[in-house]
Amino acid sequence: MRWFGIFLMKSYVGAVLTVGILAAAATSVSAHHSFAATYLEDQSVTIEGQIVQFLLRNPHSFVHVMVKAPDGTEQRYVVEWGSPAQLVGKVTRDTLKPGDHVVITGNPGRNAGDHRVRLLTFKRPSDGWSWGLLPDEKFDR
Repeated sequence: MRWFGIFLMKSYVGAVLTVGILAAAATSVSAHHSFAATYLEDQSVTIEGQIVQFLLRNPHSFVHVMVKAPDGTEQRYVVEWGSPAQLVGKVTRDTLKPGDHVVITGNPGRNAGDHRVRLLTFKRPSDGWSWGLLPDEKFDR
């Protein structure tokens, strides 16, 4: 009869571990969003302006850029970039500063009123610094 108690205990521990692993996997999968749901991946836009803010953080970094429209008004764009792990060795918190003039190409947001762009290439004309032109500077779609 003792073996039956051990069997039940092992089954219980196994079941608890299985449920825990499945819950953790489901959480990590649902935490990431589809770029296709937010951006038009078959289109590209170029914006040019001054950096207002740079946030190097997980799960994605962001660059806020003030862009001057043809009519002279200014609009703040939010540019979504990679995670710090994806940018390691190429980008640090000190790489970009407010006021830097930049040219960014990327996929526009599905809602044009949001002024969002998913970054594909990044250039700072003042010193020639760039990102996204080399094979290891691309993100999987």
